[in-house]
Amino acid sequence: MKLREIIGKDEITLSFEVFPPKTDTDYAAVERAACGVAALHPSYMSVTYGAGGSTRGNTVKIAGKLQKDYGVTSLAHLTCVGADRTGIYAALDEMSRAGIENVLALRGDIPKDFQGEIFTDYKHASDLVADIKAYGDFCVGGACYPEGHPDAANKKEDIENLKNKVDAGCEFLTTQMFFDNNIYYNFLYRIREAGITVPVIPGIMPITRAVQVKNAVKLSGCNVPERFRNIVDRFGGVPDAMKQAGIIYATDQIIDLIANGVKNIHVYSMNKPDIAEGIQKNLSEILKLKI
Repeated sequence: MKLREIIGKDEITLSFEVFPPKTDTDYAAVERAACGVAALHPSYMSVTYGAGGSTRGNTVKIAGKLQKDYGVTSLAHLTCVGADRTGIYAALDEMSRAGIENVLALRGDIPKDFQGEIFTDYKHASDLVADIKAYGDFCVGGACYPEGHPDAANKKEDIENLKNKVDAGCEFLTTQMFFDNNIYYNFLYRIREAGITVPVIPGIMPITRAVQVKNAVKLSGCNVPERFRNIVDRFGGVPDAMKQAGIIYATDQIIDLIANGVKNIHVYSMNKPDIAEGIQKNLSEILKLKI
């Protein structure tokens, strides 16, 4: 099923993200984790793509399995850093053969110690979006940064680039993580004023270990509110308490989003079925509501 059909319904959706293994030796453990999340029957699941296409085969393999064995619609990530058109077309052919209809088109991170040419046929995610739309019958989404892309000169330039991505054929956007919902609401206001009207799905990251805060800030440069810093300071040294507090904080964010009219929620569940299940249980009655 095309993702635009899922998020276009008059109901609340909750989706989860998993990542494939970097090596084949880790495949069985990662597959079990991904299948554990799929067993919760989320609205859909996204499967990430390693830097420079390093996990391409496993991305397609896991995404295809989730659909075939669990009936969960998959959204496969695809990055263009270090990739040429031939490689991208080969990846799209693999996805098509696996029955994958949805692609999240990303520029991607530059692989560590990468020796080749970083940008060949693609310089921006918008170039990749246009090529995917021209190549096959895929529903294509993209990423966005509520607090500004780290490589953009300013937020105005970032929104202009985002508009280019949407104009190229991007049908929906998923945000990078944020911990203050007001950042999302302000971002939504700014991009709507700029003429970007596609659905913008908030991406929520449950922080269940203190070390994740540092990693989250490094990854996306997101602001960490004092309220959440206090939670980490108080419970970060007690793993089970931090896990519970992190799930509750993420759930609280989601409840506020839904209460303010946001119907599609994406959770960065980090291959943790128990965390995905905890959030889903906290929202059990809310997820039954019609919009």
